[in-house]
Amino acid sequence: MVKVSFNKALAIKDPKKEILIPGVQDSEAAVLVRPQSKVWCWCFCLGLALVLSGVVVGGAYLYRYHALEEEQVFVCGLKYFEEDYEFDEEVEVEAPLRLIEENVSFFEDDEVELIKVAVPEFADGDSAGILHDFTMKLTAYLDLNLDKCYIINLNTSIVMPPRDFQEFLVNIKAGMYLPQTYLVREEMMITERLDSTSDLGYYINKLCKDKDTYRLQRRETILGMQKREALNCHTIRHFENKFVVETLICEP
Repeated sequence: MVKVSFNKALAIKDPKKEILIPGVQDSEAAVLVRPQSKVWCWCFCLGLALVLSGVVVGGAYLYRYHALEEEQVFVCGLKYFEEDYEFDEEVEVEAPLRLIEENVSFFEDDEVELIKVAVPEFADGDSAGILHDFTMKLTAYLDLNLDKCYIINLNTSIVMPPRDFQEFLVNIKAGMYLPQTYLVREEMMITERLDSTSDLGYYINKLCKDKDTYRLQRRETILGMQKREALNCHTIRHFENKFVVETLICEP
């Protein structure tokens, strides 16, 4: 009997092993990973830029939105004469003086000044917010008692520019100027009602938004020469220069 046997080492052949070349698979993986990494990096940078721009724009909007609510820069007062003449050396020292006080805010970058004046204790008058916008060349009067706004062209011959007015108030507080002055009267007539204030600039739109708003026109009057007509007028007293201004807003 012949015994047939097989060599196990020859009968079971090892499966072919893959030949691994160091660095080849790593480079292929790197080729696949690098584009994805770049795309992710670009997406991250773009998202971060959008977030930062949103923060900047939102911060600027909130600043502008709350600009009119910020604390007042100055609280000052002036004493003035009721008579219709300017203060000079001939005026007697014993002449009665009136005191008017107001709060003033300055927005120098936008060339805007906001005046808030309360009702004087000694005479009839309305509390008001007065805004002078030197960029738009407009003045807005907000009568707080009536809750109405009035718009007129800025009178640069009376209203001091924000920086000059601020310097004037600083000098008053420093004692360089005596807060004694005179009264100037101006009379204005309501001409028309405005449907919108959106085209009058940010600050005036903020002050007069959702309020009845009217256009004004100045009346040229000569004190002591013309008889005052029987008009329905409201008085606002304030100072925006070295003298006090009495503004009469009248309905036709």
